[in-house]
Amino acid sequence: MTRDSQTNFSPPLAGIRVLDFTHVLAGPFCTRLLADLGADVVRVESSKHPDHPWPSAFVSDDGRHASYLNTNRSKRSIAIDLKHPTGQRLAMELAGIADVIVENFSAGVMERLTLGYEALKPSNPSLIYISMSGYGHDGPRRDWTSMNMNLQGYSGLMMVTGAEDDPPTAISNSWNDYVGGLHACFAILQALDRRRATGAGSLIDLSQFECSAGMIGAAILSSAVDGQIPPRLGNRSETFAPQGVYRCAGADDWCALAIESEEQWEALAGLIRTREWNADPDLGTVAGRKKRHDEIDRAISAWTERRPSAEVEWRLKSLGISAERVRRIDEVVDSADASGVFTEMPERRFGSMRITRLPFSLSGVDLPSPLSAPRLGEQSAEILREWLHLSAVAIERLMKSEALR
Repeated sequence: MTRDSQTNFSPPLAGIRVLDFTHVLAGPFCTRLLADLGADVVRVESSKHPDHPWPSAFVSDDGRHASYLNTNRSKRSIAIDLKHPTGQRLAMELAGIADVIVENFSAGVMERLTLGYEALKPSNPSLIYISMSGYGHDGPRRDWTSMNMNLQGYSGLMMVTGAEDDPPTAISNSWNDYVGGLHACFAILQALDRRRATGAGSLIDLSQFECSAGMIGAAILSSAVDGQIPPRLGNRSETFAPQGVYRCAGADDWCALAIESEEQWEALAGLIRTREWNADPDLGTVAGRKKRHDEIDRAISAWTERRPSAEVEWRLKSLGISAERVRRIDEVVDSADASGVFTEMPERRFGSMRITRLPFSLSGVDLPSPLSAPRLGEQSAEILREWLHLSAVAIERLMKSEALR
């Protein structure tokens, strides 16, 4: 059958059941991506061990911070005490019909709860099971506790950010959690594709440390090849010169630029009226300009400091130079292009909430609209009914037990 390009198809992960044993950010971000793609994501939570809140200006009436509400949108929640025998049995029954299980506890935790992959595989051989520990389940670091900050330090990431004389500098937005969650989602999609072809399940052992090291890129590869420690470049580049962020006329006003070609360099020299640069053979190459980067930066700053960043951006762009003014977070949220970044989500706790959307669209596919994050255990009864087909009497009995807490 020929498919009409205008036909709207189901979301890519429609019908996929995901059992979510994650907490804090890396795991919940992974499962949020799966939910955004249409999966039925069921969070297994407990009032005895509530998920760690992320501080923000807004806290809902049930103690959820705005970051939690965004990260756990479009999911459902069942409250289970995993240390209660009946709770463990229910979790195992849910795992028996899940397509995907995601967990980001320390190594060994799920095994102690009898919810490890080897315990679940016999009853669900097509299960895709991903463990997102800090350092993986093999090797001398398997039992180390991991957080975003120490992962950035141990992976070397802190020593490729900042400039040479700066102390080790972290990326402040929980970089490792988002990078780990993104890699986990990618691995799950690959495993689902493999299962469609072979019917086989998968055990995925993801190391968030390895995710961080792998994202350092050229710096770590260069060191692996020649054994040299790469310099910390700050806002500069190994490839382009000049490149940097330059102060402009307003308060805390800046513009970023990168010169990528000799034509751009000549245009910049003409614009800031340093035409002697064009006659200087030492500045005709990237290597020559890198040697005199400080001198060039001073001249650029002397020009930008007399103008607001919007004017600097416009004048540089009009000459084909890559330049953008540096925006504060509130400017990004309120900008004209914010509709491509954000969308509104109905949030019953306070009406609606602006959230980040998936940064892509799929032609002919309707991705699901985001739904309000669940309250703890909000859908316990309906999940037991839909996933396990339990009767109303059985569900009521369980709801009154200590297992669903």
